[in-house]
Formats: sequence, structure tokens, C-alpha cells
Amino acid sequence: MRKLITGMKVSLDGKIEGAEGMADWVHAWSDDYGLMPQLDACVLGAGMYPGYERYWTAIRNEPDKPAWITGSAPTPAEIEWARFVARTPHYVLSNTLSSAEWPNTRFVRGLSEIADLKKQPGKDIYLVGGARTAASLLDAGLVDELRLLVYPLIAGAGKALFATMDHRHGLALRKTEQLPDGRVSLSYTING
Repeated sequence: MRKLITGMKVSLDGKIEGAEGMADWVHAWSDDYGLMPQLDACVLGAGMYPGYERYWTAIRNEPDKPAWITGSAPTPAEIEWARFVARTPHYVLSNTLSSAEWPNTRFVRGLSEIADLKKQPGKDIYLVGGARTAASLLDAGLVDELRLLVYPLIAGAGKALFATMDHRHGLALRKTEQLPDGRVSLSYTING
């Protein structure tokens, strides 16, 4: 069975956004989890999808222009990710959205369709986000692995990654890695 893997960039206090609604401590939104070689599909929620589609389309189409979220020119890794997502099927969990700019986008209406997707042949699936979607899929027992990039700051006010979780989940630490600028990469499997 394919694994559903989520990766999130968080502050030390578990925030994915600061009080202003942005993770201004993240300077690039590339695949910093080392997942690209093992993926052939992405899943994300309806709240995140429109901005995600717009951000990566802009980088793919105009790689020399500053990206609208960071205000900086895309990194080589972001340009590589933009090319990857342009050719990779995306499944958007939504009861309301019905159209997308990307031709490789399909809308799924329930968690059972995500469970069915995991049973299909193929590589692993990346759960891009957002936080509510990640929480609902974790609570449903559909997420197999959690990868976090922890930034060395306390955001204080802001949106917590696990704020909407309904259940407690045990994790088994698989790997840790210290990264430049005081960041830490943590990989966990989900125990239940």
C-alpha cells in the first residue's frame, strides 16, 4: 500500500503561520523533506489549493520574478518543485471546489476516496496541507509519516499545526537531522 506522507514547516512552538497569517520565517517552499523521488501524487485541502496552484504556476512560468509569498526570486529547488508539481497528479479534498487551472487536478469529496487512492498502485503520496486537512487525515488514520522542519523561533500568536486535532496520536521517531541556521528536520511514523 502507498504511504501518505505529510511535511510541514513549523516554528518551535508548532505554528505554521504567525499572527499576520504568513510563515515569514520560511524563505523557500521547496521540497526540503527529500520526498520528490518517492512521490507520484499530491493531496491537499480546498483552503490551500488555490494559492498553492497560483504560487507554483507563477514560479514555473516566470522563474526569474520574485515569488508572491516570499518576495524573493525562487530558489533552484523551488523551480525544480514547480516543474514536478506541474506534471504530478493532485487530489484536492473539497466539497465546494469544482474547477482548477491545472489539468492534472482531481477533486475528491471524502476521506474514503483518499483511502482508496492509497490502495492504488504507485509511489507514495504527499499530503501538502493545509493544517485542517492534515489534522483530519491524521485523525482518520490515513497519514503514515510526518516530517517536520522546525525553525528556531517561537512565533507566539498564530496558527498552530495541530490545533484542530480531535485525537491523540503516538509517533515513533525515525530520523533527526540538524540543518543550517538552527533548523531541525524530524521524521516520524504514526503509531495511532
